[in-house]
Amino acid sequence: MEKPSLAGAFDAPQTKRRYVRRLFATIADRYDLITVLLSFGRDRHWKTRLVNLLAVQPGWRVLDLACGTGDIAFEAVQRGASAVGLDITPRMVELAHAKNHHGSAQPPITWVVGDMTALPIANESVDAVTTGYGLRNVPDLTGAIAEIHRVLKPGGTIGSLDFDRPEAWVIRRIYLIYLTIVGSTLGWVLHRDPDTYRYIPASIRHYPGARRVAAMMRDAGFADVRHVPVFGGFMAIHLGRKGP
Repeated sequence: MEKPSLAGAFDAPQTKRRYVRRLFATIADRYDLITVLLSFGRDRHWKTRLVNLLAVQPGWRVLDLACGTGDIAFEAVQRGASAVGLDITPRMVELAHAKNHHGSAQPPITWVVGDMTALPIANESVDAVTTGYGLRNVPDLTGAIAEIHRVLKPGGTIGSLDFDRPEAWVIRRIYLIYLTIVGSTLGWVLHRDPDTYRYIPASIRHYPGARRVAAMMRDAGFADVRHVPVFGGFMAIHLGRKGP
């Protein structure tokens, strides 16, 4: 498989979409390892906290976007919800399905290959939408938020976990330098390509940050929008509700 090039990846939505597809196809089989390493082992805790903050209930239908290998979807079904896990990378969906097939969740989760900006989901048909590291990676953030609003039932909730973009430039610079060094090292060790995980700090540079994302959610029609700082503010959980 051709290795994705970071040069020009953020020039336009279509170039970012192609880059993200190739990148996550490359890293899919090491995705769980990378999330553990970059979060200092806290990734699963943060995802559990996200589901807890949404107060997922038995009988809910939960749509997990950019589902990766399925951690958040599995958390939802453990609370009695049904879940649909959607990811743009077929290999991620294969890995998530393999976990499900081996009895990691009951009832079975529906896994779908799809795009967050054009969801194959009916209007007002889900009780909650979750995503871990999804909004930062989507090529059209405004379009993705609008799609999430469309598929939620009135009163339905959204919960997103992602890296944040620190507002203080000194802290932001140190943070991005750290992620660049760690990402380059992991990229070389795991893929013999230091650019592989340099995408993370590059994507954060182009990300609006927690406050702006919250404002975009309000503009899309969400109410009770808030963001919860995580890991000293280097991560954030966004929450919102679709009004009646």
